[in-house]
Amino acid sequence: MEALTSQGYGFEAAVADLVDNSIDAGAKDVVIHFLRDGDDLLSLLIIDDGCGMTEDELDVAMTVGGRRNYAANSLGMFGTGLKSASLSQASAVTVVSRTKKTRPAGLQWVMERARDGFQCDIVDPHYAQSLIDRYHRCPIEWHGTVVRWDGVKDFPRNVGGTQTGRYLDRMINRLGAHLGLQLHRFLAREDFNITIAVEDVRTNTVYTDLGVVGLDPFGYPVTGHRDYPRTFVADLDSIGKVELTAHIWTPRSSVSEYKAVGSVLDRQGFYFYRNGRVVQAGGWNNFRQPEQHLSLARVDVALPPSGGDVFRLTVKKEGVEVSPEFVSALESASDDSGRSFADYLSDAQTVYREARQRQGAVRKAVIPPGRGFAPSVKETITDELPPIPGEEPIGVEWRPLADDMFFDIDRETRTIVLNKRFRSAVLNGRNGSLNDAPLVKALMFFLLHEVFGKEHNGPRIKDNLALWQSVLISAARVERDQAGV
Repeated sequence: MEALTSQGYGFEAAVADLVDNSIDAGAKDVVIHFLRDGDDLLSLLIIDDGCGMTEDELDVAMTVGGRRNYAANSLGMFGTGLKSASLSQASAVTVVSRTKKTRPAGLQWVMERARDGFQCDIVDPHYAQSLIDRYHRCPIEWHGTVVRWDGVKDFPRNVGGTQTGRYLDRMINRLGAHLGLQLHRFLAREDFNITIAVEDVRTNTVYTDLGVVGLDPFGYPVTGHRDYPRTFVADLDSIGKVELTAHIWTPRSSVSEYKAVGSVLDRQGFYFYRNGRVVQAGGWNNFRQPEQHLSLARVDVALPPSGGDVFRLTVKKEGVEVSPEFVSALESASDDSGRSFADYLSDAQTVYREARQRQGAVRKAVIPPGRGFAPSVKETITDELPPIPGEEPIGVEWRPLADDMFFDIDRETRTIVLNKRFRSAVLNGRNGSLNDAPLVKALMFFLLHEVFGKEHNGPRIKDNLALWQSVLISAARVERDQAGV
């Protein structure tokens, strides 16, 4: 059980694995339901209106090592997702299900008893019926399944309602983006929906009730190059022909389908699909290194039904390992006009460079921002300024400094140090966090990033540092006095 639940699942990937099961069961509606009691988060439930399971089928689904036959178009694959995904996130998982012809049946794994005696509990029939009844018509009609997580490890504990609200806001945004990307082709159908809801069990107040919106990584309004998309074919001896549909995004796009998929380096490359579900979003799989000039290049690859040893899907369905045979086949891949895959990469680079030239300037590469900067700030800086390859990023953090200093430079750890004495004033009394004060930190990055690219400070840099220190410490003191902290 320890090994089964130590697969490295993130929260979003674990939930996505259960939604896969709902889709395989023919569900039209899936509800992801957070239950809270005032300031405390209690449970997470995933409910669907799929075909449901009989007692025997539920036995197999909850058996560690249980085997069942998967349809050719199933999203399920290994038979471990329900148990490993759930127990990687929660101390207990309860599954209740009913078919159109059978009464509700339920089983529960509690991790503590699973470790000690490998004991899976039978759920009381009255509780199983009550859980099904609770979600009658929302979304369960005659059949469906409820998966309940209790003791969720990620949930904040012993914090105020504000912190709980912030956690839910962040998690719902992350979960919505994750599911929106991986399942965008299912969400594009008129007969399939995913809803994320938050309810207070004490007052029956529904805080959130949002539908997940699909994020098509190829959903550009206008192509970035009139000759694309184009389909290239890689010919592999072991499995035959694999089609690669190459796209070039519109330069400087601000739509969510482009911006929401990782950093500028993460979002380029291959998007592998298995039965309509994204199982890898970006990356070049040892074919080449990511680079700024390829930020508009994305390639749609549908995995063949039998990938052999060429394509190996990870258990979490968040990545694909490819063999050297595939990488080698890319070198000779071409379309029906004889254009090579290498030509596509060149075209994508040209579109990016020409867009930069039309913008009027080619910006100098910089050491990228790292720890302490908000992810969205890091992404925007990386989008706008090409990062110097191989350089350790510049971090930023608060530390105690003398009262006559607002900042310091730690070359050894490549860190911009901000004076902790002024943190509360900068944050206007708000609680601090790793990525707090994004505006101040972004401005400090632009002031100081060049300093880290030089071994020594020349007269001009020394004079600038003294000037900035003098003005900023004066402004910080005023800020502190006005805030009264």
